[in-house]
Amino acid sequence: MSPIPVTTYIGLGANLGDPVASLVSAGQGLRALPQSRLLACSPLYGSAPVGPASQPDYVNAVAALQTTLPPHALLEQLQAIENEHGRVREVRWGPRTLDLDLLLYGQDEIATSSLIVPHPELKNRNFVVIPLLALDAGLQAPGLGALAALAAARDRQGLHILDPGQGWAG
Repeated sequence: MSPIPVTTYIGLGANLGDPVASLVSAGQGLRALPQSRLLACSPLYGSAPVGPASQPDYVNAVAALQTTLPPHALLEQLQAIENEHGRVREVRWGPRTLDLDLLLYGQDEIATSSLIVPHPELKNRNFVVIPLLALDAGLQAPGLGALAALAAARDRQGLHILDPGQGWAG
């Protein structure tokens, strides 16, 4: 019996080097993941940094991915894509070449030492909530309810759309 595919949502962000090229490349990496199918990608958004202020603005997006990979195996695959892009973890919320966050894994709630889903900052980040809603305006998250009801869904401060199309991930 085959595993049942789960719809997951991956947050993408970068602010070093060429962030748009990094997200395009990461989208191609998501498309190539084993046991997975890239369903859709939000538009690209520019956003002010969270954390140290002396860093460039970010480019952010969200991808919907259907997968039969278990959550921790998916996380390992995401971290491998980050590593391919020179990701270094030095400063919390600091600048980065690529950040891939597992935001939602179906309706599962996961809390381990290496993975928390829904992503613990999801509800506070307009650069995550707004792209998620661009993919599914009625999206519900376990423990959070309707994402459209979150304050971050109404807060566009520091956020601007870069690419109104949805074809950036190839």
